Amino acid sequence: MREIGVIGGNRYFGKRLIARLLAAGDHVTVINRGSSAPPAGAVHLVADRNDGNSLEKALGSRAFDVVVDQVCYTPRQAEIARRVFAGRTRRYVMTSTVEVYEYEDSADLVREDAVDPRTVPVDLGLPWDEPEFLEGHYGEGKRQAEAVFAADPAFPYTAVRVAHVLGGDDDFTGRLQHYAERIRAGEAIAVPPVNRPATYIHVEEIADFLLWAAGEDFTGPVNAASHGPLTTQELCEAIAAHLPDGKTLLRPVEVGAVSPFAFSRSYGMDNSRASLLGFTFGDARAWLPRAVAETLGPDHP
Repeated sequence: MREIGVIGGNRYFGKRLIARLLAAGDHVTVINRGSSAPPAGAVHLVADRNDGNSLEKALGSRAFDVVVDQVCYTPRQAEIARRVFAGRTRRYVMTSTVEVYEYEDSADLVREDAVDPRTVPVDLGLPWDEPEFLEGHYGEGKRQAEAVFAADPAFPYTAVRVAHVLGGDDDFTGRLQHYAERIRAGEAIAVPPVNRPATYIHVEEIADFLLWAAGEDFTGPVNAASHGPLTTQELCEAIAAHLPDGKTLLRPVEVGAVSPFAFSRSYGMDNSRASLLGFTFGDARAWLPRAVAETLGPDHP
């Protein structure tokens, strides 16, 4: 039986990961601020991961085979985690994001070496504790968090760069609902004049991926994305098929806000590293209708 620590992870694909770990017979300890209890069968530790003393006190003498960090958004959080879990875990899995590639713009799918965390400068003095700053610097926060683990690894680690996640009846982002409401009403969907595709992953698939990554021994960044980038048009067509009375109207805009999943630059990740390491990805076009049906549900207005 493995000892697994999960920081955060009580919703969306995090809770699916915890369920998979428990089903596999692992002893799971969930660490969060106490806002929600973990699934039955998991141990619950209440701690503020932004406070090293709070985290150390909650952990006591506990040690883990693997820690999966679902809520590491800043280099400060990574610095605390690296210090507190040094000597407490054999492996560390940080959930990162496709947003680390926000400055890349390539028609080719982007490989992990496009952003080498060992070369990313870290600035702990930035106002990482301010929600507005953090929201506006999400990709930068994840890049610098990865850089902290890479600069002085206190344990073997991997940073899972997660593609845009779709599916599930508990999708809290509201992004597919945004499209559904406009398609149902025949309202225009704002997109950039040149609208680029992106890679995606199903909510169940990313839970499977994190479970797999926890049991492997590779290190460094790894991209997690289903095969086949999707365009905004393909997303809309899948939603329109679920809402047969709806009408899809894309409206290019030069300035102002565009719809979610509408990108002026390519957001495609190359998943060949994970594939070569042994994970088998699905095809986004194959699971997209299912994802739309799950999220919108049979009674969507």
